[in-house]
This record gives sequence, C-alpha cells and structure tokens, in this order.
Amino acid sequence: MDLGLHDKHAIVTGGSRGIGKAIARELAREGVDVAIVARNQAELEASARELAAETNRRIIPVAADVTRKEQVERMVAEAAQQLGGLHILVNSGSAPGGSATATGPIETVVDEDLIEDFNVKYVGALRCARAAIPFMKTAGWGRIINISGGNARNAGNLSGGARNAGLVHMTKTLAVQLGRHGITVNCIHPGTTRTERTPSLLAARAAQLGVSPEEAERRDFAPDAPRGNAICRMVDASEVAFVAAFLASEKAWAVSGELVVASGGAGRSVYY
Repeated sequence: MDLGLHDKHAIVTGGSRGIGKAIARELAREGVDVAIVARNQAELEASARELAAETNRRIIPVAADVTRKEQVERMVAEAAQQLGGLHILVNSGSAPGGSATATGPIETVVDEDLIEDFNVKYVGALRCARAAIPFMKTAGWGRIINISGGNARNAGNLSGGARNAGLVHMTKTLAVQLGRHGITVNCIHPGTTRTERTPSLLAARAAQLGVSPEEAERRDFAPDAPRGNAICRMVDASEVAFVAAFLASEKAWAVSGELVVASGGAGRSVYY
C-alpha cells in the first residue's frame, strides 16, 4: 500500500532510541525526511547516521530539551528550515514509566519529580505541537501523533497513568481545534514493547524468577499471565511504528482524535 508519504517532512522527539527511533526508521522507509530530537547530541548523531544509511533518506539530528520553551521553538524552526517544511510531528520523548520516585505509593511520591514527569511528557508534547502547528497550517496538511502508554488505563502508577491519560485528552482537544486546517491528531498506547532496553530488563526479571531470560519472557506472555496479552508475545517497537506510519499517512484522513492501543491485546476490559 502506498501511504502517500514520499517527500513529507517529520519531527520525531525521543528519536534517538526506543519506539521513537523505530518510528523515525519506518517513516524514512516510506520516503519521509526526518529530524530526530533528544537531549544527547552524541546518541542523536549516531542514530541519524544509522537510519540514513538504512533508508537513504535525510535524517537530521537536532538536540533539544522539550521542557524548555525556547529550545523547542528553536528546534522546530531549525528542523523545518533544514527539511524544507514540516508535515508530521511524533511526540515520543519521555522516560518509559516515569520517574521511580513519582510512580509508587502516594506516601513516597516526590512532588517535584511528579511535576517533572508531566513537564517532559505532557507539557513537552504541548510545546512541540504549539511550535509545529503554524508550519502545518502553512502546508495545509499535518499529522500529530502522541505516544502515550497503556498505564493510562491501569491504576497504580500515579505519574505514568495520569500523564498518559492527560495526553489522550490533549489529543482529542487538538483534533477538534485543528481538523479544519487539514491536520489530524491521534494517540498510540504501546504496551510492553521490545526496545534496546529489553535485554537488561529481561535479565533482571530472569534473576528474580531464577530462570533464563527466554523462559522469563515466555512466562510473562503466557495465556492469562498478569503481564501478558492476547497474542502471547511481546510487541516489537517496529510494530508500533507501523501503526504510527499509517496514522501519519494519506490513508488515515478518517481517523482523528482517536486512541490506538498497540499492546497485542493486553487486558480484559471492554471499551465502547
């Protein structure tokens, strides 16, 4: 299927690794030139070289801290200038799960760390969208994709659940505001996803269970396992990227203000 993305221009925050990097790769494979954004310049440059070699597209590394309004505005302007315009924004910049001191029992939550989690993921996405929207309005065509997380639907993680739920609300609000300008806005909830972090996490889980990493993964994704899903295996970051590429495409005009859960069917709740 031709997604109609050839020669479009994108910004992907959190693009130096993990789900963000996988999305940048898939967009580039579809013919998009991409600016990848993170705070670590060395990691960005290494990822940009890797993705450019794989896809034969322009991959531009632009370092920025999404908690700083002036840095976000500079980053978006620089990316749009280097790319020759801007059509797609993917907000994927945040620490998975949030700060350890903002996610536990309420008695142990550190206020400043909770606020910083929101500042990075929720307000960071807002800053990036606000800076990108004028370029999309000029183009008369835009896609904003927010990468949230399934803990928005599960009680327990005070920071991760709240900031992810807030990002879903922002998605719908922006979709209502921007649709008349040819801009769609959607959200993706990844579940447990295989990224560069997975081997070390599986090793720790295996040590906890006293089994091999392969056996630990098999147990966690067995039918009816608390951490499992309907397809009985971990979703790969590339599979989340396929969903993002579709939502960014010409084929997805009918989808805006919506949430797509790319978890392999985790959970048993029914949502209407």
